[in-house]
Amino acid sequence: MIWLARHGETEWSASGRHTSRTDVDLTAAGRRQAAALGQRLASRSFALVLVSPRLRARRTCELAGLGSVAEVDPDLAEWDYGDYEGRTTAEIHRDDPGWSLWDGGAPGGETPDEVAARADRVLARASAATGDVLVFAHGHLLRVLAARWVGETAGFGRHLRLSTASLSRLDHEHGTPAIGLWNDAGHLAGLSG
Repeated sequence: MIWLARHGETEWSASGRHTSRTDVDLTAAGRRQAAALGQRLASRSFALVLVSPRLRARRTCELAGLGSVAEVDPDLAEWDYGDYEGRTTAEIHRDDPGWSLWDGGAPGGETPDEVAARADRVLARASAATGDVLVFAHGHLLRVLAARWVGETAGFGRHLRLSTASLSRLDHEHGTPAIGLWNDAGHLAGLSG
C-alpha cells in the first residue's frame, strides 16, 4: 500500500494561493495538524518514507515523527505553477477566464504530462519497496499520483479534492489498482484553527 499525506496548513494554502517553489512554513494550525497526523500513523510501520523537498512537507513529516527515516525525493515537489505562483485561482481567472491547471498547466511552469512523468517515477519507486510506503507531499501532486495509480491522465486529479494534513491510501482490489482511502481528515477532528 502507498499512503499519501498532504502537508499541514500554510498561510498560502489557507488563502488559496498556488504554492509550488515558494518555501513557506506551516502555520500554528498546520503544526497541530501534522502532530495529529503523526498520532494517526504511530501504529503503522513503513518500508519506505518519501518526502517532498519543500519545507512545508518536510516539516509535516518531522512533526509526524518520521523525519529521521524519510528520504527526500525531488519528484514529490509540488506542480510548478510558473507565472501563477502565489496567485489564487480567482486572481488568475481575472486575466485568463478559461484557465485550468489540469488542462494545460501554467505559463512558465509544468504541463500535466510533465507532472504525470514525475508521479510515475514516484509510483515505480514506491511499488518496488517491500512493504507499505508513506509519501508526504502536496495537494496537486498527490492528486496526480492517485490519478496515475488508477491508470488515468493527470487531468483526472481535478476530481479528487484533497485537504491539508489529510491521509489517503492507494492499494489494490482483486489485483487492480484502487483508491482505498481518500482525503481522510478524521484525525483532525477537534483541532482548533
